[in-house]
Amino acid sequence: MRINITFTNTFGQIVRYGVVGVLNNLLGYLIYLLVTWLWLDPKTVVALMYPIGATTAYFGHARYSFSYSGRASQGIVRYIVAHLIGYVSSIGMLFVFSDCLGFPHQLVQAVSIFVVAGILYILFRYYVFPQRR
Repeated sequence: MRINITFTNTFGQIVRYGVVGVLNNLLGYLIYLLVTWLWLDPKTVVALMYPIGATTAYFGHARYSFSYSGRASQGIVRYIVAHLIGYVSSIGMLFVFSDCLGFPHQLVQAVSIFVVAGILYILFRYYVFPQRR
């Protein structure tokens, strides 16, 4: 019985995480495409937009995705650390796959969204918003 309850809770949490992430990242990706098409370097756009997207997503993830009830100051510090890891991963993928290997930055950034989302989910679940046992 415990396995089913844990699976159901985890599945629901992943779905909620996905809803917040899709809404946040879809808008961010469309803005990324527009701004890179108009004038800015892809890594510059990520550097400017990443903190904005991370900030807006915090409220959805803390309350809705993970039902965080711990101290806000601890959650925010851990959230920033997690997103620094996500940011470095995103910029690193752009550098390696676009700058070094020549893949189109639009494709690299689209894939990066999913890779970073997976990394962040694990960090959020076990480090940023841990469940009290």
